[in-house]
Amino acid sequence: MRRIFLVAQREFVQNVRTKGFWFGILFFPVMLTAFIAVPQLLERAKSVRRYAVIDESGWLLEAVNARIAANDLRRVLEVAAEAPDRRADGWEVLAPALQESSLMLAELSEEERGALAAALLGGGDGAGLSPLATRVRERYGGDIRAWWDAVSREDLRRLGSDFSFARYVQVPAPDGPDAQAELTRQVSAGELFAYFVLEADPVAGGRASRYVSNNLTDEDLRAWFGYQASSEVRERRLAQERIDPAVARWIQAPLRIEVRKVTATGEEEAIGSRDKLRQWAPVVFVYLLWISVFSVSQMLMMNTVEEKSSRVIEVLLSSVSPVELLAGKITGIAATGLTMVLSWLLVLFFGTKYLPAFFGAPADLELSALASDPLLIGSFLAYFVLGYLFFAAILAGLGSVCNTVSDAQNMMPAIMLVLFVPLLSMVPIGRDPNGALAQILSYIPPFTPFVMMNRAAGPPTMLEYVLTTLLLLVSIVVALWAGAKVFRIGILLTGKPPRLREILRWVRAPVGVVPVRKEDPR
Repeated sequence: MRRIFLVAQREFVQNVRTKGFWFGILFFPVMLTAFIAVPQLLERAKSVRRYAVIDESGWLLEAVNARIAANDLRRVLEVAAEAPDRRADGWEVLAPALQESSLMLAELSEEERGALAAALLGGGDGAGLSPLATRVRERYGGDIRAWWDAVSREDLRRLGSDFSFARYVQVPAPDGPDAQAELTRQVSAGELFAYFVLEADPVAGGRASRYVSNNLTDEDLRAWFGYQASSEVRERRLAQERIDPAVARWIQAPLRIEVRKVTATGEEEAIGSRDKLRQWAPVVFVYLLWISVFSVSQMLMMNTVEEKSSRVIEVLLSSVSPVELLAGKITGIAATGLTMVLSWLLVLFFGTKYLPAFFGAPADLELSALASDPLLIGSFLAYFVLGYLFFAAILAGLGSVCNTVSDAQNMMPAIMLVLFVPLLSMVPIGRDPNGALAQILSYIPPFTPFVMMNRAAGPPTMLEYVLTTLLLLVSIVVALWAGAKVFRIGILLTGKPPRLREILRWVRAPVGVVPVRKEDPR
């Protein structure tokens, strides 16, 4: 036992003291954060889309621009409603009237703030406003409108809100019969991203309006402007048919279906964002588990191949038996893997605690609570150890028969094929953690750690936990026994790597008997 501990200590210290090990620990969370953050940062840094509009109707463009302005002002009202408690960035940019009315604005719904913004910009007489919105308009409306007319775009950008002018800039369309030809030339030359041609009678809908652009992948501009124009045309059609807009909204309103869950006591309980996130949280842990098991098991295999090719393994075998060496190497690399995994979990906890606020996620999500959930963390660590032991026994045995790294790489596709199954079934099992696919894969030992981790949100019954764990433990014992027999023979083997038939013959040989390898007749 003491020799096993010494070998394990050597493996652990040899790996942990290298700079590459700590770089690898830092690289994974940095890479994962980059995959999440970089696309959003690039989206924010996307160049402004310049567009023009030819309005053949004579009224639709003006109405759409009024809607766009009202939508931007509504976003300002939302910033003012959210800012007073935390004094958000750009608070000083807001007009004194907005600062004073922030508490009143916080009591308005999103729909009420939208109606108030339209009323402040002169859209209607404000007859449909709620009493509180009417008070805000009567008391602060003039000052807010004066500030809105004078505020610069640079100041509004400091509020950090998603204003339309930050993404799209409308340029005047040229006059005359050659207007479309000129805009087409500008689009072709890259001076203009796109242009719209609004038909003469959009309410009747006789002809289709047109959107002209050479960019066929980014349709954000078309969708955004099209939504604004469609909303205005819809309201005009309702007015033409003398249908009350409130009645139309009531007719189009979908059936409300509240999603609830059944608690352990058999009672119904409403669910929130955190419940939905918790349902998918195991998927994140499964991916982390997959990376961890694969990385650490591969580390053991490559370490074995390297020591064998450099003849270090022969020096070690002069002091310990092959089985003691294998047990020590598996234990030492396991400790190295646990160090790596615990470091990742620590990064995951702090990342989920502070990064969501950076991306503007709601504060009530409490992602860090999910990242530190005892059931998820406990399941993750337990299945990491069990999964590692299973694959470590296999990879250590395979590594012992390889003479070079290229030989080991040729054997990896078969292992990767097995490991890809739980990765590809990750989402289907997350959608149905107690379904037939999940239950069947749970009893197949190579997949058990990943599938049972994925089912943690189900969760499975205690009987399933017990049976799958017992089956996995038996499989680990068998894998360690077979891996030890192959390791004992293959560790000192040189020359051409053995065929699969020879390896199976070594496994079937009685204890104490070393099969003679048949040399190639050539």
